[in-house]
Amino acid sequence: QVQLVESGGGLVQAGGSLTLSCAVSGSIRAIYDMGWYRQAPGKERELVARIIGAGSTNYADSVKGRFTISKNNAQNMVLLQMNSLKPEDTAVYYCHTVLSEATNSARHYWGQGTQVTVSS
Repeated sequence: QVQLVESGGGLVQAGGSLTLSCAVSGSIRAIYDMGWYRQAPGKERELVARIIGAGSTNYADSVKGRFTISKNNAQNMVLLQMNSLKPEDTAVYYCHTVLSEATNSARHYWGQGTQVTVSS
């Protein structure tokens, strides 16, 4: 059974930094996509950053230059380094992956979410 375990959320002042991590476990055959989404109160879930395949990255315009996504293939982990945080970054952050297990085709999986709160 695939599990995504997130950590690293919390409360930080504007201008501060946080690093989110997500560890993916299970009978994984291949990981195609790893990334982070966020959902603020009253808003739809949106892409923050993702790594596709060998290392191509996508970022939301609102976080470019401030956030950096990276992955550790050996540990099936994805990290999100968040610098220069702003109050508008406040949201629940969700880890997301697209992977295939030993006996099935590629599927989407989500973590439980971790709260990031940026105070002004």
